[in-house]
Amino acid sequence: MSDPLTVVVSLLKPVPSISKRVTAGGDWRVERTEMGNPFYCAMVAGGCLLTPSGRDPIRLEAGDFVLVPEIFDFEITGLVPPGRQVTTRWQEVSPGVIRQGDPEAPTDVIMLVGHCSFASRDRPLLVSLLPDIVHVRGQDRLMQLVQMIDDETRSGRMARDMVLGRLLELLLIEALRSNADTIASPGLLRGLADPQLSVALREIHANPGRSHSVAALAKSAAMSRSTFYERFHRDIGTAPMEYVTSWRMALAKDMLMKKTAPIAEIAREVGYGSASAFSVAFVRHTGSPPGAFANAQG
Repeated sequence: MSDPLTVVVSLLKPVPSISKRVTAGGDWRVERTEMGNPFYCAMVAGGCLLTPSGRDPIRLEAGDFVLVPEIFDFEITGLVPPGRQVTTRWQEVSPGVIRQGDPEAPTDVIMLVGHCSFASRDRPLLVSLLPDIVHVRGQDRLMQLVQMIDDETRSGRMARDMVLGRLLELLLIEALRSNADTIASPGLLRGLADPQLSVALREIHANPGRSHSVAALAKSAAMSRSTFYERFHRDIGTAPMEYVTSWRMALAKDMLMKKTAPIAEIAREVGYGSASAFSVAFVRHTGSPPGAFANAQG
């Protein structure tokens, strides 16, 4: 439980949805709206432009991988976008293989595209800790994992869903840690890339039941209290103790859903001296008592 990235991906509970091979030629455009789910793409050959709503286009070339943990509106086109008057044409040429554009034109692009979902009840919190967009170049392991997911999706082998779930977790971890040194937006990875903040983050994740304070966390990070608070807020995107509380509540929800322990024991594990103190914090954070939350899970 001491590796924050592993814990976050595990708590997200990624669920595979769609995996498909897309080829394209001639003038083509793919538009999607109101998705709200994770999207990833691995470029096998050629190049294209991915344009999430409100952002500059991202140029993808052979060997590139892109992951968007929560995407709503986006467009994908060839490297030379067609005019708006061009009607999008596509057809499923075989199970799981989609052709975009002119079916008679030479194939300019081959990509593996996947969609998934996050089953966690704390999805907004956990997704907020991740980068908005992860773009990785030249990582063969990512390409191999996407290929394995695509292959497993088409198989009828035993334990297919379990294998897909594990492969998807591996893909997310590999993508996120491959991008750890180039994180610009605030979040968990940016914090983990900071040698001092990462010590405090690992302390929070490894010991959620400890009596954390800004002063103690600053000391573990070898920083003054004011410098620690300012840098944590800037790089993680929230105040240190707000992060501690949110993380404790995420862990508590997971334990309540799994019914792994009595409420009093869960309270101790996530840092509360009594079930009543935990209940007050849980109600403040979620709007319902722990017992009612657990019962609602069935």
